[in-house]
Amino acid sequence: MDLHKIKTLIEFVGRSRVLELTVQDGGTTVRIFGNSMQATGPSIDAGKIQQSLNAPKSAAQPLGDNKGSGIVTAPISGLLHRSPSPGAPSFVEAGDRVEPGQGLCIIEAMKVFSTVSAPKGGSVLRILVSDGEEVEAGQSLMEIA
Repeated sequence: MDLHKIKTLIEFVGRSRVLELTVQDGGTTVRIFGNSMQATGPSIDAGKIQQSLNAPKSAAQPLGDNKGSGIVTAPISGLLHRSPSPGAPSFVEAGDRVEPGQGLCIIEAMKVFSTVSAPKGGSVLRILVSDGEEVEAGQSLMEIA
């Protein structure tokens, strides 16, 4: 993510009533925290931004007790949609086989829709969130074995 894009996001948070904005672009994640009590702009922790920029990107983290299974986590905070449109069937259900890169769900943040894809092939063991639920970046969404 280039510096101009980060500055634009900071200015947006400063002008809006947004309290927190998390943006992921490739292997870069930027979190900007606004301060509703401060009229001059957002409050930014440069140390946290640098840690996020240096942190490795990981969509699946192994469970401690279940070797070979993985937890798919939310790359961003937002509203989770289990189907591509209202009334449509869910992308996946527990027990379904998935291929690497297959869409599992969508997270909506500020009217931007980001597809969460399967990091590996396998079976969906469990779905840990409900359709329409607010999720946080890093929150466990599904388990794939």
